[in-house]
Amino acid sequence: MSETSETMATAPDWTAWQTSWDRQQEWYLPDREERFRVMLDMVEACVGAEARVLDLACGTGSISQRLLERFPKATVTGIDLDPALLTIARGTFEGDDRVEFVTADLKDPHWTDRLPHAEYDAVLTATALHWLHSTDLRVLYGQIAGVVRPGGVFMNADHMPDPATPRINEAERALRHARQERARAAGALDWRDWWQLAAADPVLAEPTAERFRIYGEHADGDTPAAGWHAATLREAGFGEARTVWASPSDAMVLALK
Repeated sequence: MSETSETMATAPDWTAWQTSWDRQQEWYLPDREERFRVMLDMVEACVGAEARVLDLACGTGSISQRLLERFPKATVTGIDLDPALLTIARGTFEGDDRVEFVTADLKDPHWTDRLPHAEYDAVLTATALHWLHSTDLRVLYGQIAGVVRPGGVFMNADHMPDPATPRINEAERALRHARQERARAAGALDWRDWWQLAAADPVLAEPTAERFRIYGEHADGDTPAAGWHAATLREAGFGEARTVWASPSDAMVLALK
């Protein structure tokens, strides 16, 4: 076991867990920080630096952490169902009164009742909603429209491949997988490796077991193209919606209320 693994196995070093999560996510998403940068640029552009933000499907609080580093006067509500990732998030932000976390299932029709505020300046999410099927996502977009204030924004950065370009998609996928295999051979953790590490930690073992009881190994959601997301958000009540960032396989759609 590496020194990092031994440290995380003996104490709740939340900084180490956050760093480990970031590295595991970057194995899949090498441009992850770039999408976060653009997301925060658009928060600043649309609603300012003192925004009240809902970090939707917040996980370990990756968006919240970057948001508060850049905008110290912002406030955040993080919402998720995953008990292991929420344990890391709560540990990371313990004592920071700018942040609060809510446990809720986004498939629950009453999840918005758990929020501490009726409206938010911005609702942000990244690499999370592909766990939902498009029928559930359509419902969720309507609920999100109800908690974004007039003039506020919603942003979703996720897997949004274009089915109209299968050869381009396959070329990108082959290159990405080749890069991942090289990184894996050099010792990078993938999704399964990371969760095995969490399951062996005395603090995270039970929340991790509960997480797999809730979700199973992986959800089988949909990944519609960015145009579908923009059109569905407009149907949900947003005045404008379009792509504001894209990579060969992912995109970020911004909707303005």
